[in-house]
Amino acid sequence: MAYKSLLFLALVAVTAAALDVFDNSTQVRGKRSIPNGEGTNNGYFYSIYSDTTVTGTYTNGAGGEYTLTWGGSGDVVVGKGWNPGGPMSVEYSGTYAPDGNSYLSVYGWMTSPLVEYYITDSFGTYNPSTGGTHLGTCTSDGGVYDIYTQTRTNAPSIQGTATFQQYWSIRQTHRVGGTVTTGNHYACWESVGLPLGTYNYMILATEGYSSSGTSTITVGQGSGTGSSSAPSGPSSTSTTPTSSPTGGTVAEWGQCGGIGYSGPTACAPPFTCTVANAYYSQCL
Repeated sequence: MAYKSLLFLALVAVTAAALDVFDNSTQVRGKRSIPNGEGTNNGYFYSIYSDTTVTGTYTNGAGGEYTLTWGGSGDVVVGKGWNPGGPMSVEYSGTYAPDGNSYLSVYGWMTSPLVEYYITDSFGTYNPSTGGTHLGTCTSDGGVYDIYTQTRTNAPSIQGTATFQQYWSIRQTHRVGGTVTTGNHYACWESVGLPLGTYNYMILATEGYSSSGTSTITVGQGSGTGSSSAPSGPSSTSTTPTSSPTGGTVAEWGQCGGIGYSGPTACAPPFTCTVANAYYSQCL
């Protein structure tokens, strides 16, 4: 009996040591397969939300990398980014393989007013614009995004159960990887009457709802912002670039003007600097 007790204790110790290897991941434990939480990892903010019915694992990798494998029913939203977010050039790469309802987005929150927002580059079998109100389009980073809004009533939020607006920019041509200039989308939202608030966290998120899949994403920050500030009301309706001239030319799709922009304003032939809104002009 004493021998068996010692053997049992040894096995417990070995098992505990093995579990320590997975410090950066959330493994299957008890009722919740992917435990909720947030924090900082390798200089990046991360956020994990999952329903108890979701199965799978989330792993924080080096730098801005994370991996999610998910399945089951219910909702899971994970990712790495910044807290607070705001106007910046979000650069990302990786692989995204959903089977069912899923979104790959720059995802974040604002307060005063409370807003949940998505800048969606790719999605699975369900178009998230379903049920939303289409307000226009936003041209940014080489693509066209459709702008939608809808109201969430008595739904989970960063302030508990609340009623709030969702803002969506949904890319017409899907992609996995590239640059998302968030300031451009903020300015586009303002231009169609969607007020901005105070920036809370912002992540490059993988979301799955009653679906399955895998996603390995690495996120980082580039040098651009698109918009220089976080205004709380509608933006100016100026139709001319406000930046000062500098040397060099801008290639097709590049930014060539707007409030807070200080780069080149001349487009490479045969392209023309076209005003999208007060904060963003683009060579088209």
